[in-house]
Amino acid sequence: MVPDPETPICSAKGCRATAAWVLAWNNPKVHTPERRKTWLACEEHREHLSQFLGVRGFLKDVVPFGEWEARDV
Repeated sequence: MVPDPETPICSAKGCRATAAWVLAWNNPKVHTPERRKTWLACEEHREHLSQFLGVRGFLKDVVPFGEWEARDV
């Protein structure tokens, strides 16, 4: 089954679950302080992806996907 291109998909390797969270991050060696890159996460992978970014000092915010989308309106 091919996922709907409008459906946000988890960024974890091999995961095809619908994303419920946005993990906002930046690499201070590469990005300006205000720049935010994003990874999407399903419920199952939110903690793992957050820890991966957090250990490196990259994680800036974890927000429910619906709230993140509302920021852009």
